[in-house]
Amino acid sequence: MTLNALSAQPPFTTKDGSTIRSILDRTNAPVQNQSLAEATVPVGRPTERHYHKLSEEFYFILEGQGTMEINGETRPVSPGDAILIPPNAWHQITSTQTLRFLCCCAPPYAHEDTFFR
Repeated sequence: MTLNALSAQPPFTTKDGSTIRSILDRTNAPVQNQSLAEATVPVGRPTERHYHKLSEEFYFILEGQGTMEINGETRPVSPGDAILIPPNAWHQITSTQTLRFLCCCAPPYAHEDTFFR
């Protein structure tokens, strides 16, 4: 059995600029096909607009308010919202109130699968 406490996971900054704590991924569990992380996006520091060639992502907003842009479509987001980000979709999340959300990726998140411009 693998059981990882969120509080035991050290934060790091992803290529897009968000602060992440990996809950379950290849670095801390025998994960093969997906990853789960907690992400934080502070006010005034949106993620850099990017896409992933391989990973499909789900965001689930836990705290805060902001906007999610996917391929030019922008919508407000708040706690309880679930967002699908397909592979190859340009996306960016911006907070108007510090955002905290779960990020699930399949295949697992990798810096090498994050592309800009």
